[in-house]
Amino acid sequence: MCLICWSGRSKACTIVSASIKGEVFVAANEDDYTPFSRIWFNPATKDRYGSVCFGHNDLQAQAAVNEYGLFFDFTQQNIDPSRYGIKNPYRGDLFMTMLGQCKTVSEVLNFLKTHSFANSSQALVADALGNSVIINAGAQVEKQGTYQINTNFNVCDLKTGNYSCQRYDIANQMLSTTTKLSVPFFENLLSRVHQEGNLSTQYSLIGDLKRGLIHVYNFHDYSRSYTIDLKKELKKGYRLQKIAELFPPSFAYETYAKKSALYQKEQVLDQIDRTGFERAVQPYLSIGDGRSKADTALSVTMLEVSIQLVRNAWNQHQHGLMWDYWYSLPNGYQVPHWQDDRLTQAGILMKALMNDPRLGTKGQNFLAEIYAYAQLVSGNTDEARKYYQQATADPVQTFPVSYQRAKHMLSLI
Repeated sequence: MCLICWSGRSKACTIVSASIKGEVFVAANEDDYTPFSRIWFNPATKDRYGSVCFGHNDLQAQAAVNEYGLFFDFTQQNIDPSRYGIKNPYRGDLFMTMLGQCKTVSEVLNFLKTHSFANSSQALVADALGNSVIINAGAQVEKQGTYQINTNFNVCDLKTGNYSCQRYDIANQMLSTTTKLSVPFFENLLSRVHQEGNLSTQYSLIGDLKRGLIHVYNFHDYSRSYTIDLKKELKKGYRLQKIAELFPPSFAYETYAKKSALYQKEQVLDQIDRTGFERAVQPYLSIGDGRSKADTALSVTMLEVSIQLVRNAWNQHQHGLMWDYWYSLPNGYQVPHWQDDRLTQAGILMKALMNDPRLGTKGQNFLAEIYAYAQLVSGNTDEARKYYQQATADPVQTFPVSYQRAKHMLSLI
């Protein structure tokens, strides 16, 4: 789930944890409107435990497991954090921070004593010892018995029965009557609570937390799985790829994906991987100044591609974390410095787009701001200052969030 800026559309995920007779499992369906889900592996550093993350192209981790078997996943809720008088709201990606520093649910709960969750979503956290807890802005409900379920209602409503969720009821019935946990059991459970249509189960996972094995499924097809041995995978280094690439082509998935507004962007990104940057973007760059209204869709696609290149580079160099700067979070203004070809490629596209009349003045100034950030990361401070100044020259002709970020960065460089 998107934890920083909600889409405003209903989403319906199902997450469970269970422990019986020494077996410890988690399972989840990720239901969304957006295909092109990603998986990324983050080797351990001196400051963070290694992990694998699952999410979409914004590279915010929807679900993740670290090398010690600590797991988290989210469901969307309508919980209002302002009702709870939260004293220490964490301004950043709280659960990814805990994933890098904690091994158990007990350590997570201790961390939350001084770093509060202040979001409208609800998380299930589980560990390899068989413990789990459901966390939202107003509650921390630890698992009692052998299992725990998180769907799209406040866990506190279980006490009164004031909820309506058939997915919860199906999972509850199955978990309350089983005496044995296995991958086939959870495949059956996830199949029975999956969704189809515009709001579809994009991917699913089953985690054997004690053994460090994660079984991944694409687009609610439970007949095929991709198994991750996490410790072995982390030894191979960082990797980011689409979940669909782990499976044979699927007509159902491809038909769904082609309807997405992001399809052309994803096609260009795939072509960059196959043929190289120059060949992939040449159709856009060769248009030159003779652009017509018919080229607007191509211009928007290239804008999205350029931003994704920056986001992908950030994710790798910042150990799998989301791009804090995009969300105007404090850590985003602490600019790291590294060289990456993707920043150079994004810069080429952005400079061309800043001369593209199809995007308008606001769009061009927005790109000036993002281009300036990429230049700052690359160590080109003078170039960054020049384009931050362009982005702040006229607040009326710059998107408010972009203007505020640019003004803040100018005060720092």
